[in-house]
Amino acid sequence: MSKTDFLSVVPLFILTSAAILILFSIAVKRDHKVIYVITTVSLAIDFIFLVWYKATATWVIEPLFIFDGFGTFNTGLILLTALAVTMISYAYFEQREERKEEYYILLILATLGAIVLVISKHFVSLFLGLEILSVSLYSMIAYLRKRARSDEAGIKYLILAAFSSAFLLFGMALVYTAVGTMEFSKIASHLSSLEAMPVIVFAGFGLMTVGIGFKLGVVPFHMWAADVYEGAPAPVTAFIATVSKGGMMALLVRFFTAIDGYQYHGLILIFTIIAIASMFIGNFLALRQGNVKRVLAYSSIAHLGYLLVAFLAGGTLGIEAVSFYLVAYFITSTGAFGILATLSDRDRDAELLDDYRGLFWTRPWTATMFTSMLLSLAGIPLTAGFIGKFYLVAAGVREHLWLLVVMLAVNSAIGLYYYIKIIATMMEKNEVERPASNELNPSVYVVSGVTMAILTILLIWIGVHPNGMMVLIHELLALD
Repeated sequence: MSKTDFLSVVPLFILTSAAILILFSIAVKRDHKVIYVITTVSLAIDFIFLVWYKATATWVIEPLFIFDGFGTFNTGLILLTALAVTMISYAYFEQREERKEEYYILLILATLGAIVLVISKHFVSLFLGLEILSVSLYSMIAYLRKRARSDEAGIKYLILAAFSSAFLLFGMALVYTAVGTMEFSKIASHLSSLEAMPVIVFAGFGLMTVGIGFKLGVVPFHMWAADVYEGAPAPVTAFIATVSKGGMMALLVRFFTAIDGYQYHGLILIFTIIAIASMFIGNFLALRQGNVKRVLAYSSIAHLGYLLVAFLAGGTLGIEAVSFYLVAYFITSTGAFGILATLSDRDRDAELLDDYRGLFWTRPWTATMFTSMLLSLAGIPLTAGFIGKFYLVAAGVREHLWLLVVMLAVNSAIGLYYYIKIIATMMEKNEVERPASNELNPSVYVVSGVTMAILTILLIWIGVHPNGMMVLIHELLALD
């Protein structure tokens, strides 16, 4: 292994070492605060190293990994989001009776799996990263075993992940049978030498699309997605909505770009149908919910539909639009679920609309931050979500995807209703005195509060001054 090889995999090495260190620490003495500090410091050091070690060119470790600007950007985004999830996890788990320390091992390993996904250039590394991520999430979702619906959510996710892996593996096997290689670039070279895509390869790609669809939670593969969100602990729900889906989306962009999937009209048609169905069904199902977690779950389905607009547009602008929207969506979703986690008590999460009734009068700062997150999800101006949607529309218009652009605009208007409904509920005056939900010392919630404040500031800052993020994305994605 050369020096460059070693430096390229240091981010993976840091996460692996952190998981082992936490394991040994638990063996010596259980201490939630110590484990939390180790996790936070490890993720922070990993991100700092990533910023310090700026590769001047694309570096490949054959045959599994590729380290380029796209991978660096998404790795940094995943690390920062995992760090934010860790920050909101301490207060949330401190008030629970279950043993808390193993949760952080699972969080680090899930982060490792997502990073392996975004730097993969081979079916083997793809599946390795996917399984590291999925197996960690099984346990994270069902971590609070004493809570109702926790085991149910874990089992449902296990079944979904099993279906996803089965379809993905079967699809890979068909592609390998026809092409004789599992490396993205070599698959592309083989297909480019043919006049038309063989039926067996198209069937393989179709099965892989089903597997990826289950992981992204898009329609028609969205069954039980809301049940998983509802049953999982709030910080874990934030992780699923952001890191898990973002890692898979980045992989999809890399794979589709590598094989030049835009030349195959059959694949484009399939993804177009999935995008439109996800927008409409996600939004209409969200309209019917009285549970905030389920609203955000179905909302995430619609947002994946929006993302597919830029994905289908392709090209430099399309990839930049996907990257920018992921930043906006990660900040917003992490913040929204972070507020939910902060308001939760020992027995259950603050997931019902009644839990937010009159919040503007009892906790104005918390309500203001939550409102900012909801307005960003709705795509209201002066928020990162608005710039993200503008970027998606620009990418769609450039490639003349008029149907998808119109569907995006219509569904953004539909989605505005259920976000405003939550905001209106927070503004209502609650006549019933609600008992204090948090029994811990208020100082425990300082880190969570600061994290929420930083996310809110970032949300507004990127919405008002998006140029810095746009330039960063453009420079990293232009790295050759």
